[in-house]
Amino acid sequence: MIAHASQTALASTAAERPKRILRNFIGGKFIDGGAPFDIFDPATGSVHATAYEADRAIVDEAVRAARKAVEGEWGNMTLAKRRALLTRVADRIEERFDEFLEAEIADTGKPHDLAHHLDIPRGAANFRVFADAIANLSTETFEMDTPDGGKALNYAVRKPLGVVGVISPWNLPLLLMTWKVAPALACGNAVIVKPSEETPSTTTLLGEVMAEVGMPDGVFNVIHGFGPDSAGEFLTSHPGVRAITFTGETRTGSAIMKAAAPTVKALSFELGGKNAAIVFADADMDAAVAGLARAAFLNTGQVCLAPERIYVERPVLDRFVAGMKEKAEALLPGLPNDPGVTLGPVISEEHRGKVLGYYQLAVEEGATVITGGGIPDLAGDAAGGYFVQPTIWTGLPHEARVCREEIFGPACAIIPFDTEEEAVRMANDSEYGLASSIWTTNLSRAHRVGKAMEVGISWVNCWFLRDLRTPFGGAKMSGVGREGGEHSVNFYSEPTNICIKL
Repeated sequence: MIAHASQTALASTAAERPKRILRNFIGGKFIDGGAPFDIFDPATGSVHATAYEADRAIVDEAVRAARKAVEGEWGNMTLAKRRALLTRVADRIEERFDEFLEAEIADTGKPHDLAHHLDIPRGAANFRVFADAIANLSTETFEMDTPDGGKALNYAVRKPLGVVGVISPWNLPLLLMTWKVAPALACGNAVIVKPSEETPSTTTLLGEVMAEVGMPDGVFNVIHGFGPDSAGEFLTSHPGVRAITFTGETRTGSAIMKAAAPTVKALSFELGGKNAAIVFADADMDAAVAGLARAAFLNTGQVCLAPERIYVERPVLDRFVAGMKEKAEALLPGLPNDPGVTLGPVISEEHRGKVLGYYQLAVEEGATVITGGGIPDLAGDAAGGYFVQPTIWTGLPHEARVCREEIFGPACAIIPFDTEEEAVRMANDSEYGLASSIWTTNLSRAHRVGKAMEVGISWVNCWFLRDLRTPFGGAKMSGVGREGGEHSVNFYSEPTNICIKL
């Protein structure tokens, strides 16, 4: 059992903690160079770290280091040894659990309990999941007749793509970064990770772990910076990078696709969403309220799978709205390590401005504000943080902008419906198609509506329930490709068919 520092201990040392210095990690070591930029603690608005932006020369150096690893020790390593190294990475993350927890909280401002129970454990678990997955997946074998009356045997082998660029988001920095890095490494690739410029700390810390466990130099590289005319663009357009995997905004995904097009890279995108939930009158109402309140407000609404549109059958509308209001108003905003805090800030002052802009737009579009709609009144260090109130609207038409555009904050519009067909039509009437959540006790309806959703993942009577072997990704403008289990392995490896005349 790993002993973790207490919540009180973490809080008591926060004010005394020196600013982190986050350098680029290339070829198994941290390097000097690059322009410094500040990393802010969203819970207080203060600078807590300095990172160094990778220029084109640093990105070139990272690609050379990664290529050398693939062509050298890493590329020639046995599967058993590669799997053992990935398992050791998971072990070391757990051994340094409190350091990862502290870094993740400082970057995101999220409540201690959330990061403790979700982000760090899943970050470690991803390495174990894919260390197992790569050992348990077979390839195709076919025996065929040949024109001369003989036989031939066809069998496929998986080979790594080479150098993979990983661009990870700020909402679940460690979890979503390792969700990509773990299968890429399991398949024998070398990776160059560009974490979000908002949340680079745990990715940088993972560089230390890679060196500690004996990962060959160049297998795992970290470059810091921004998108256009910075590390992100230099990475996505680099001819030495064979694949790009990205989680983030649809607009950014489109830009990456354009940058990658001239070199025809493999692409895997999990992009934006405007997710719908449908609550039927026969649903277990207590479970629906509890499940969808969690879905709408977890991580301050900064979850790509969060439902921002909730369609409720008219006979139970008032009861559902009252239940959601009670759940929203019970959330306690504050500093991550303060007792009882259940609501963190949004990621930045800029993003808070975006969210508050939608709060104002909803009123202009005729919304009834059931609760929230502004900034909570907080004292002390938290007064400088980027907090917003959990917000619920009714009275909006399905066509309103706040019901069409992704907000990525703790807000949802609740809209009544009268028939199943109407609910399905409104839920699917979106340019996005990431996830849906359906609540009903009618088994036939559960299967029927679950299948009818134009999304990558369709939950029934639950939300955020994941088997990591299953396909994960979005439809329409919510993404390209699928991740999870063999779907990740298929993306991060190149199948070669070998045909032998017998």
